[in-house]
Amino acid sequence: MNSRERVLAVINHEVPDRIPTDIWATSEVWSMLKAYFGEEVDVIEALHIDGIFGVAPKYVGPPLPSTGEVIVDYWGIRYKRINYGLGVYEEPIGSPLADAKTIEDLDKYKWPSVDWFDFTKMREAARELRSSRVVKAGYMAIFYQHCLLRGFKNALLDPLVRPEFTRYLLDRIFDFLYELHLRMFQTCEGLIDVTEVTDDFGTQNGPMISLKVFREFYRPYMQKFIDLAHDFDIKVFHHDDGAIRTFIPDLVEMGIDILNPVQWTCPGMDLEELKRNFEKRLCFHGAIDNQRILSFAKPEQVRAEVRRCIDILASDGTGYILAPCHNIQPITPIENIIAMYDEAYKYGSKYCRKT
Repeated sequence: MNSRERVLAVINHEVPDRIPTDIWATSEVWSMLKAYFGEEVDVIEALHIDGIFGVAPKYVGPPLPSTGEVIVDYWGIRYKRINYGLGVYEEPIGSPLADAKTIEDLDKYKWPSVDWFDFTKMREAARELRSSRVVKAGYMAIFYQHCLLRGFKNALLDPLVRPEFTRYLLDRIFDFLYELHLRMFQTCEGLIDVTEVTDDFGTQNGPMISLKVFREFYRPYMQKFIDLAHDFDIKVFHHDDGAIRTFIPDLVEMGIDILNPVQWTCPGMDLEELKRNFEKRLCFHGAIDNQRILSFAKPEQVRAEVRRCIDILASDGTGYILAPCHNIQPITPIENIIAMYDEAYKYGSKYCRKT
């Protein structure tokens, strides 16, 4: 099997020749890996990474007023490059709708337009990837976008104290994102395998919002995106950090196909329980702890973690894409990264069919 066939097999709950792998890593880690192995393609080949690879339209809209360390995106959200010692993260520092009080304030805002994007090269890029790789396009995270536009505190309060305002705001966010994704799916019809309908509803200790708020304000929009993707025969990948066990039955009911990152160190995210209850409905993606084990353990401990995750999440030979729980951080020894992927390659066929 090639990488594309292997990843699609586990997403569809078929048994491949071995459990596939994916990589999420910071730019600093990618630089480290390329210094060790060569170009990006050499890293992927050396570590036997199967992966899910993305294509996207090109932004051709109004110039974005980014200067030096401050970056402005097409929503008008400002980010600052923050150096934390080992690398740089772009942290949000300015929410353009933080002071909005009324629906009229929202109408005055310069909302992004789908006309700001050029889709012409997407189809060929997807076609080239699709011969051997799974192709992903699109990223929708309506709660996360709400937080970025309004600021975290406002976004948590909005549904409780400004419900009409909140629904109007979410309508505007949704309208743009839906049209953007519809254009992508139409442009690349038959060539996209996966899209993201994603968010961050959990902290490391519990839910960030109540199930009631989720169901009333965010689930309806997510459902429309999921239905759109499935109408185009596209699988839905859902990234959701932290303790999100409360939301998983709803996510399954909504039609989520792939759940990431399966952060088992958080309350309620027990791997055995999740596999037992959702193995027929979800393909799990991630699960290798990168806060403690991948970053600070010895290579043999990393290998043991890989075997443990495969033993649980791939006990039926399918339904699991092995990857770190989030971006591999620069503090991670390269020996541990190599150990993770080497062990996955060697051990990943234990429960799979022989070729």
